[in-house]
Amino acid sequence: MKLGIPRERREGERRVAATPDTVRQLTGMGLDVLLETGAGTAAGHSDHDYRQAGAEIVPELDYGAVDFLAHVRPLDPDTAGALKPGAVAVGLGSPSSELPTVQALADNGVTSFALELVPRISRAQSMDALTSQALVAGYRCVLEAAIRLPRFFPLYMTAAGTIPPARVLVLGAGVAGLQAIGTAKRLGARVFANDIRPASADEVASMGGTFIRLDLETAEAAGGYARQLSSDAGTRQRQLLAPHVAQSDVLITTAAVPGRPAPLLVTREMVQGMRPGSVVVDLAAESGGNVEGSLPGQDIPIPTADGSGHITLVGLKDPASAMASDASRLYAKNVANLLALMVRDGALALDFDDEVVAGACLTHDGVVRHQPTAALLAARTGAAATARQDGGL
Repeated sequence: MKLGIPRERREGERRVAATPDTVRQLTGMGLDVLLETGAGTAAGHSDHDYRQAGAEIVPELDYGAVDFLAHVRPLDPDTAGALKPGAVAVGLGSPSSELPTVQALADNGVTSFALELVPRISRAQSMDALTSQALVAGYRCVLEAAIRLPRFFPLYMTAAGTIPPARVLVLGAGVAGLQAIGTAKRLGARVFANDIRPASADEVASMGGTFIRLDLETAEAAGGYARQLSSDAGTRQRQLLAPHVAQSDVLITTAAVPGRPAPLLVTREMVQGMRPGSVVVDLAAESGGNVEGSLPGQDIPIPTADGSGHITLVGLKDPASAMASDASRLYAKNVANLLALMVRDGALALDFDDEVVAGACLTHDGVVRHQPTAALLAARTGAAATARQDGGL
Protein backbone atom coordinates (compact mmCIF):
# COMPACT_ATOMS: atom_id res chain seq x y z
CA MET A 1 0.00 0.00 0.00
CA LYS A 2 1.20 3.50 -0.85
CA LEU A 3 1.69 6.29 1.68
CA GLY A 4 1.96 9.81 0.29
CA ILE A 5 3.88 12.66 1.95
CA PRO A 6 3.02 15.99 0.29
CA ARG A 7 4.95 19.22 0.22
CA GLU A 8 2.97 21.53 2.51
CA ARG A 9 1.28 24.29 0.51
CA ARG A 10 0.12 26.64 3.24
CA GLU A 11 2.15 29.85 3.33
CA GLY A 12 4.73 29.85 6.11
CA GLU A 13 4.46 26.13 6.84
CA ARG A 14 7.93 24.57 6.89
CA ARG A 15 7.26 21.29 8.67
CA VAL A 16 6.91 17.90 7.01
CA ALA A 17 4.90 14.83 8.05
CA ALA A 18 7.78 12.37 7.71
CA THR A 19 11.53 12.43 8.28
CA PRO A 20 14.10 9.97 6.94
CA ASP A 21 14.00 8.21 10.33
CA THR A 22 10.23 7.72 10.22
CA VAL A 23 10.40 6.68 6.56
CA ARG A 24 12.47 3.71 7.76
CA GLN A 25 9.80 2.98 10.37
CA LEU A 26 7.01 3.25 7.81
CA THR A 27 8.70 1.07 5.20
CA GLY A 28 9.33 -1.43 7.99
CA MET A 29 5.54 -1.68 8.35
CA GLY A 30 5.36 -2.75 4.70
CA LEU A 31 4.30 0.61 3.25
CA ASP A 32 5.65 2.15 0.05
CA VAL A 33 6.44 5.79 0.85
CA LEU A 34 6.00 8.38 -1.92
CA LEU A 35 7.37 11.81 -1.10
CA GLU A 36 6.97 14.97 -3.13
CA THR A 37 10.18 16.63 -4.24
CA GLY A 38 11.33 19.18 -1.69
CA ALA A 39 8.79 18.19 0.97
CA GLY A 40 11.42 18.12 3.71
CA THR A 41 13.84 20.78 2.47
CA ALA A 42 12.67 23.53 4.85
CA ALA A 43 12.99 21.09 7.76
CA GLY A 44 16.57 20.24 6.82
CA HIS A 45 15.96 16.94 4.99
CA SER A 46 17.03 16.56 1.37
CA ASP A 47 15.42 14.33 -1.22
CA HIS A 48 18.64 12.31 -1.17
CA ASP A 49 18.22 11.62 2.56
CA TYR A 50 14.69 10.35 1.98
CA ARG A 51 15.74 8.23 -0.97
CA GLN A 52 18.49 6.64 1.12
CA ALA A 53 15.89 5.88 3.80
CA GLY A 54 13.72 4.01 1.30
CA ALA A 55 11.25 6.60 -0.02
CA GLU A 56 10.39 7.12 -3.67
CA ILE A 57 10.68 10.78 -4.67
CA VAL A 58 7.96 12.00 -7.05
CA PRO A 59 7.73 15.43 -8.76
CA GLU A 60 4.09 15.80 -7.73
CA LEU A 61 1.96 13.58 -5.53
CA ASP A 62 -1.04 11.93 -7.19
CA TYR A 63 -3.59 12.08 -4.39
CA GLY A 64 -5.90 9.66 -6.17
CA ALA A 65 -3.22 6.97 -6.27
CA VAL A 66 -2.26 6.78 -2.57
CA ASP A 67 -3.84 4.57 0.06
CA PHE A 68 -2.57 6.70 2.95
CA LEU A 69 -1.82 10.41 3.16
CA ALA A 70 0.18 11.93 6.02
CA HIS A 71 0.05 15.72 6.25
CA VAL A 72 0.80 18.56 8.66
CA ARG A 73 -1.75 21.33 8.09
CA PRO A 74 -5.46 20.59 7.56
CA LEU A 75 -6.31 19.58 4.02
CA ASP A 76 -8.34 21.86 1.78
CA PRO A 77 -11.66 20.59 0.37
CA ASP A 78 -10.19 20.07 -3.12
CA THR A 79 -7.41 17.84 -1.80
CA ALA A 80 -9.88 15.91 0.36
CA GLY A 81 -12.03 15.40 -2.73
CA ALA A 82 -9.06 14.17 -4.77
CA LEU A 83 -8.36 11.24 -2.44
CA LYS A 84 -9.83 7.92 -3.50
CA PRO A 85 -12.71 6.43 -1.49
CA GLY A 86 -11.35 4.25 1.29
CA ALA A 87 -8.08 6.16 1.53
CA VAL A 88 -6.76 7.06 4.98
CA ALA A 89 -5.60 10.60 5.86
CA VAL A 90 -3.62 11.33 9.03
CA GLY A 91 -2.65 14.80 10.22
CA LEU A 92 -3.81 17.92 11.98
CA GLY A 93 -7.46 18.44 11.06
CA SER A 94 -8.67 21.46 13.06
CA PRO A 95 -12.19 20.03 12.58
CA SER A 96 -14.11 22.84 14.27
CA SER A 97 -12.66 25.46 11.91
CA GLU A 98 -12.35 23.32 8.74
CA LEU A 99 -15.93 22.13 8.33
CA PRO A 100 -15.95 22.23 4.48
CA THR A 101 -12.93 19.89 4.46
CA VAL A 102 -14.56 17.55 6.99
CA GLN A 103 -17.67 17.40 4.81
CA ALA A 104 -15.54 16.70 1.74
CA LEU A 105 -13.71 13.88 3.52
CA ALA A 106 -16.99 12.29 4.58
CA ASP A 107 -18.64 12.73 1.18
CA ASN A 108 -15.65 11.14 -0.53
CA GLY A 109 -15.57 8.12 1.78
CA VAL A 110 -12.14 8.96 3.21
CA THR A 111 -11.18 7.63 6.62
CA SER A 112 -9.49 10.56 8.31
CA PHE A 113 -7.69 10.84 11.62
CA ALA A 114 -7.19 14.24 13.26
CA LEU A 115 -4.22 14.29 15.61
CA GLU A 116 -5.98 16.88 17.79
CA LEU A 117 -8.46 14.15 18.71
CA VAL A 118 -5.91 11.62 20.01
CA PRO A 119 -7.07 10.74 23.54
CA ARG A 120 -4.92 12.13 26.34
CA ILE A 121 -4.05 8.78 27.90
CA SER A 122 -0.66 7.34 28.77
CA ARG A 123 -0.63 4.83 25.91
CA ALA A 124 -1.22 7.60 23.36
CA GLN A 125 1.45 10.02 24.53
CA SER A 126 3.79 9.07 21.68
CA MET A 127 1.05 10.07 19.19
CA ASP A 128 0.03 13.34 20.86
CA ALA A 129 0.96 15.99 18.32
CA LEU A 130 -0.72 18.80 20.27
CA THR A 131 1.72 18.17 23.10
CA SER A 132 4.81 17.80 20.92
CA GLN A 133 4.09 20.95 18.92
CA ALA A 134 3.09 22.95 22.02
CA LEU A 135 6.48 22.15 23.50
CA VAL A 136 8.18 23.69 20.47
CA ALA A 137 5.86 26.72 20.51
CA GLY A 138 6.41 27.35 24.22
CA TYR A 139 10.17 27.42 23.74
CA ARG A 140 9.95 29.65 20.69
CA CYS A 141 7.71 32.29 22.25
CA VAL A 142 10.30 33.01 24.97
CA LEU A 143 13.01 33.50 22.36
CA GLU A 144 10.75 35.89 20.46
CA ALA A 145 10.21 37.89 23.66
CA ALA A 146 13.90 37.93 24.55
CA ILE A 147 14.86 39.25 21.11
CA ARG A 148 12.44 42.17 21.43
CA LEU A 149 12.96 43.08 25.08
CA PRO A 150 15.47 45.98 25.32
CA ARG A 151 17.13 44.53 28.39
CA PHE A 152 18.67 41.34 29.78
CA PHE A 153 16.70 38.40 31.14
CA PRO A 154 19.27 37.38 33.83
CA LEU A 155 20.70 39.20 36.82
CA TYR A 156 24.11 40.76 36.15
CA MET A 157 26.41 42.17 38.83
CA THR A 158 29.11 44.28 37.19
CA ALA A 159 31.65 46.93 38.16
CA ALA A 160 29.36 49.45 36.49
CA GLY A 161 26.38 48.43 38.58
CA THR A 162 23.82 45.69 39.09
CA ILE A 163 21.24 44.83 36.44
CA PRO A 164 18.17 43.18 38.00
CA PRO A 165 16.62 40.16 36.29
CA ALA A 166 13.62 40.59 34.01
CA ARG A 167 10.24 39.65 35.41
CA VAL A 168 8.30 37.23 33.16
CA LEU A 169 4.63 36.37 33.64
CA VAL A 170 3.18 33.32 31.87
CA LEU A 171 -0.58 32.88 31.68
CA GLY A 172 -1.60 29.29 31.03
CA ALA A 173 0.40 26.36 32.37
CA GLY A 174 -0.27 23.66 29.83
CA VAL A 175 2.56 22.10 27.85
CA ALA A 176 3.39 25.34 26.02
CA GLY A 177 3.18 27.42 29.19
CA LEU A 178 5.37 25.07 31.20
CA GLN A 179 7.96 25.01 28.44
CA ALA A 180 7.87 28.83 28.36
CA ILE A 181 8.37 28.93 32.13
CA GLY A 182 11.32 26.56 31.97
CA THR A 183 12.94 28.38 29.06
CA ALA A 184 12.56 31.82 30.67
CA LYS A 185 13.96 30.45 33.91
CA ARG A 186 16.98 28.98 32.13
CA LEU A 187 17.59 32.40 30.59
CA GLY A 188 17.78 33.82 34.10
CA ALA A 189 14.45 35.63 34.47
CA ARG A 190 12.24 35.69 37.53
CA VAL A 191 9.20 33.76 36.35
CA PHE A 192 5.64 33.91 37.61
CA ALA A 193 2.64 32.01 36.24
CA ASN A 194 -1.07 31.55 36.60
CA ASP A 195 -3.55 28.94 35.42
CA ILE A 196 -7.22 28.39 36.25
CA ARG A 197 -6.45 24.74 37.05
CA PRO A 198 -5.19 24.57 40.65
CA ALA A 199 -3.29 21.35 39.95
CA SER A 200 -0.94 23.41 37.78
CA ALA A 201 0.69 25.00 40.84
CA ASP A 202 2.98 22.03 41.46
CA GLU A 203 3.91 21.80 37.77
CA VAL A 204 4.80 25.50 37.69
CA ALA A 205 6.98 25.09 40.77
CA SER A 206 8.71 22.07 39.21
CA MET A 207 9.80 24.28 36.29
CA GLY A 208 11.19 26.95 38.61
CA GLY A 209 8.27 29.39 38.44
CA THR A 210 6.21 31.01 41.19
CA PHE A 211 2.50 30.26 40.97
CA ILE A 212 0.14 33.22 41.38
CA ARG A 213 -3.01 32.17 43.18
CA LEU A 214 -6.21 34.07 42.39
CA ASP A 215 -9.53 33.87 44.20
CA LEU A 216 -11.39 32.23 41.31
CA GLU A 217 -13.50 29.19 40.52
CA THR A 218 -11.51 26.20 39.32
CA ALA A 219 -11.93 25.28 35.65
CA GLU A 220 -10.53 21.91 34.67
CA ALA A 221 -12.16 19.77 32.02
CA ALA A 222 -11.68 16.16 30.99
CA GLY A 223 -8.20 15.15 29.91
CA GLY A 224 -6.50 17.88 31.94
CA TYR A 225 -7.59 20.69 29.60
CA ALA A 226 -8.92 24.00 30.85
CA ARG A 227 -12.55 24.86 30.31
CA GLN A 228 -14.04 28.25 29.56
CA LEU A 229 -14.69 30.46 32.59
CA SER A 230 -18.09 32.08 33.02
CA SER A 231 -18.36 35.71 31.88
CA ASP A 232 -18.34 37.08 35.45
CA ALA A 233 -15.40 34.88 36.43
CA GLY A 234 -13.48 35.98 33.34
CA THR A 235 -13.96 39.63 34.28
CA ARG A 236 -12.86 38.92 37.84
CA GLN A 237 -9.81 37.06 36.55
CA ARG A 238 -8.70 40.06 34.50
CA GLN A 239 -9.16 42.39 37.47
CA LEU A 240 -7.00 40.17 39.68
CA LEU A 241 -4.33 39.72 37.01
CA ALA A 242 -4.00 43.43 36.17
CA PRO A 243 -1.46 44.35 38.89
CA HIS A 244 0.68 41.30 38.08
CA VAL A 245 0.67 42.21 34.39
CA ALA A 246 1.68 45.79 35.22
CA GLN A 247 4.72 44.59 37.20
CA SER A 248 6.02 42.35 34.38
CA ASP A 249 8.64 43.10 31.76
CA VAL A 250 7.45 40.21 29.60
CA LEU A 251 3.96 38.74 29.41
CA ILE A 252 3.43 35.43 27.61
CA THR A 253 -0.09 34.07 27.11
CA THR A 254 -0.65 30.45 26.14
CA ALA A 255 -4.22 29.70 27.24
CA ALA A 256 -6.44 27.67 24.92
CA VAL A 257 -9.70 25.77 25.21
CA PRO A 258 -9.94 22.90 22.66
CA GLY A 259 -12.56 23.48 19.98
CA ARG A 260 -13.25 27.08 21.00
CA PRO A 261 -11.78 30.52 20.40
CA ALA A 262 -8.97 31.41 22.81
CA PRO A 263 -10.22 33.09 26.02
CA LEU A 264 -9.58 36.81 26.47
CA LEU A 265 -7.22 37.14 29.44
CA VAL A 266 -5.66 40.55 28.95
CA THR A 267 -7.32 43.78 27.82
CA ARG A 268 -5.64 46.65 26.03
CA GLU A 269 -5.96 48.71 29.22
CA MET A 270 -4.00 46.04 31.14
CA VAL A 271 -1.24 46.10 28.51
CA GLN A 272 -1.06 49.90 28.69
CA GLY A 273 -0.34 49.62 32.40
CA MET A 274 3.01 47.92 31.71
CA ARG A 275 6.34 49.74 31.66
CA PRO A 276 7.69 51.24 28.41
CA GLY A 277 9.72 48.69 26.44
CA SER A 278 7.80 45.71 27.85
CA VAL A 279 6.88 42.85 25.51
CA VAL A 280 3.67 40.83 25.28
CA VAL A 281 3.70 37.57 23.30
CA ASP A 282 0.30 36.05 22.50
CA LEU A 283 0.77 32.40 21.58
CA ALA A 284 -2.97 32.06 20.98
CA ALA A 285 -3.18 34.84 18.37
CA GLU A 286 -4.14 32.43 15.56
CA SER A 287 -7.16 31.13 17.49
CA GLY A 288 -8.58 34.50 18.46
CA GLY A 289 -5.96 35.68 20.94
CA ASN A 290 -5.63 35.89 24.71
CA VAL A 291 -4.71 39.57 24.42
CA GLU A 292 -7.10 42.18 23.09
CA GLY A 293 -5.97 43.46 19.70
CA SER A 294 -3.32 40.84 18.93
CA LEU A 295 -3.03 39.75 15.30
CA PRO A 296 -1.16 36.66 14.10
CA GLY A 297 2.16 37.48 12.50
CA GLN A 298 2.19 41.13 13.56
CA ASP A 299 4.08 43.27 16.09
CA ILE A 300 1.80 46.06 17.30
CA PRO A 301 3.10 49.01 19.36
CA ILE A 302 0.73 49.82 22.21
CA PRO A 303 1.22 53.25 23.86
CA THR A 304 1.56 53.25 27.63
CA ALA A 305 -1.22 54.82 29.67
CA ASP A 306 0.92 57.88 30.49
CA GLY A 307 2.21 58.26 26.91
CA SER A 308 5.85 57.86 27.95
CA GLY A 309 6.59 54.98 25.59
CA HIS A 310 5.08 51.84 24.13
CA ILE A 311 4.71 48.11 24.72
CA THR A 312 5.26 45.64 21.87
CA LEU A 313 2.34 43.23 21.37
CA VAL A 314 3.49 40.18 19.40
CA GLY A 315 0.89 37.90 17.82
CA LEU A 316 2.74 34.69 17.07
CA LYS A 317 2.02 32.83 13.86
CA ASP A 318 3.26 29.32 13.07
CA PRO A 319 5.59 29.21 16.11
CA ALA A 320 6.26 25.48 15.77
CA SER A 321 6.92 25.86 12.05
CA ALA A 322 9.59 28.45 12.86
CA MET A 323 11.61 25.58 14.35
CA ALA A 324 10.82 23.21 11.51
CA SER A 325 13.60 20.67 12.06
CA ASP A 326 12.82 19.58 15.61
CA ALA A 327 9.09 20.25 15.23
CA SER A 328 9.05 17.88 12.23
CA ARG A 329 11.14 15.32 14.08
CA LEU A 330 8.51 15.13 16.84
CA TYR A 331 5.46 15.47 14.60
CA ALA A 332 6.60 12.82 12.14
CA LYS A 333 7.11 10.39 14.99
CA ASN A 334 3.58 11.13 16.27
CA VAL A 335 2.22 10.31 12.80
CA ALA A 336 4.24 7.11 12.39
CA ASN A 337 3.25 5.84 15.83
CA LEU A 338 -0.44 6.37 15.08
CA LEU A 339 -0.12 4.65 11.71
CA ALA A 340 1.51 1.70 13.47
CA LEU A 341 -1.82 1.06 15.21
CA MET A 342 -3.68 0.66 11.92
CA VAL A 343 -1.23 -1.11 9.61
CA ARG A 344 -0.44 -4.82 9.80
CA ASP A 345 2.03 -6.35 7.34
CA GLY A 346 1.53 -3.51 4.90
CA ALA A 347 -2.28 -3.70 4.94
CA LEU A 348 -4.92 -1.52 6.58
CA ALA A 349 -6.22 -3.10 9.79
CA LEU A 350 -8.53 -0.66 11.57
CA ASP A 351 -9.61 -1.69 15.05
CA PHE A 352 -12.30 0.63 16.33
CA ASP A 353 -12.30 -1.26 19.63
CA ASP A 354 -8.95 0.46 20.24
CA GLU A 355 -9.79 3.69 22.09
CA VAL A 356 -6.93 5.56 20.41
CA VAL A 357 -8.03 4.62 16.89
CA ALA A 358 -11.69 5.28 17.69
CA GLY A 359 -10.99 8.55 19.50
CA ALA A 360 -8.75 10.01 16.78
CA CYS A 361 -11.05 9.08 13.89
CA LEU A 362 -12.80 12.05 12.34
CA THR A 363 -14.57 10.47 9.34
CA HIS A 364 -15.15 6.86 8.21
CA ASP A 365 -17.48 5.23 5.68
CA GLY A 366 -19.11 8.54 4.80
CA VAL A 367 -19.89 9.39 8.43
CA VAL A 368 -18.43 12.10 10.67
CA ARG A 369 -17.59 10.03 13.74
CA HIS A 370 -16.48 12.90 15.97
CA GLN A 371 -19.79 13.95 17.51
CA PRO A 372 -18.97 17.62 18.33
CA THR A 373 -17.88 18.15 14.71
CA ALA A 374 -20.93 16.32 13.41
CA ALA A 375 -23.12 18.63 15.50
CA LEU A 376 -21.37 21.71 14.08
CA LEU A 377 -21.89 20.43 10.54
CA ALA A 378 -25.56 19.73 11.22
CA ALA A 379 -26.03 23.23 12.60
CA ARG A 380 -24.23 24.68 9.58
CA THR A 381 -26.42 22.71 7.19
CA GLY A 382 -29.55 23.76 9.05
CA ALA A 383 -28.55 27.42 8.96
CA ALA A 384 -27.86 27.21 5.22
CA ALA A 385 -31.26 25.59 4.62
CA THR A 386 -33.01 28.31 6.63
CA ALA A 387 -31.19 31.01 4.67
CA ARG A 388 -32.30 29.45 1.38
CA GLN A 389 -35.90 29.31 2.57
CA ASP A 390 -35.78 32.93 3.70
CA GLY A 391 -34.28 33.92 0.39
CA GLY A 392 -37.12 32.26 -1.46
CA LEU A 393 -39.82 34.13 0.43
